[in-house]
Amino acid sequence: MTEPVRFTSAGGVGQIIFDRPPANAYDLSFHEHFLDAIVAAEDDATTRVVIVRSALKAFFCAGADVKVFAAISTDDNKKMVNAARAALAGMEASSKIFIALIEGHALGGGLEIAMACDMRFAAEGTYKLGLPEARLGLLPGNGGSQRLPRLVGPAMAMQLLTTGENIDPGEALRIGLVNRLLPAGDAQRATKAVAGQIAASAPLAVAAAKRAVQEGITLPLDEALALEARLVDELY
Repeated sequence: MTEPVRFTSAGGVGQIIFDRPPANAYDLSFHEHFLDAIVAAEDDATTRVVIVRSALKAFFCAGADVKVFAAISTDDNKKMVNAARAALAGMEASSKIFIALIEGHALGGGLEIAMACDMRFAAEGTYKLGLPEARLGLLPGNGGSQRLPRLVGPAMAMQLLTTGENIDPGEALRIGLVNRLLPAGDAQRATKAVAGQIAASAPLAVAAAKRAVQEGITLPLDEALALEARLVDELY
């Protein structure tokens, strides 16, 4: 049986590939494998950048498997949510750059995975991105309500969170949810090309840039500038 998540690496560029048909809807095992892949990427000194993508044509990730979610206990659901949070925290804490390549539906927890990556590239298409939790009586539980406003601003985030509406890749680019919109047939090649550019940069500088952005954006400007000074002094 194929593992639901696998890690490969070549030429400094790693790939974490979701492969749980039909929609990459996740359960506890999925996120345990996902975290294992993130740890493997972090531990591999030759890997500088990691592309997170799907092996499935129609879906990046549909979020939690609702059949599993409904069938198991509240405690077991919490275990799954905690495993998801650990995986996303692992990407953010990593010194490597993670790029989400979205070529199919990214919904609920699936979009939360993409938002926890450092960059998001999307292929052109008619698929949808969204956080439908409000329509189900829920709030995004894996960081969606906090990462979304940091990407698109509070007003747009409020609209998407409270309506549960889905948007297409073009709208996702317009509001800043994704960095680039790529031709559908060329998305993987183009993403690997950008990943190769990052992999060719000095790894300590890349790690410092990631930390400067992640930590600095939450600080007052004077504290953020002090953080930058400490980081650049270390590089000197």
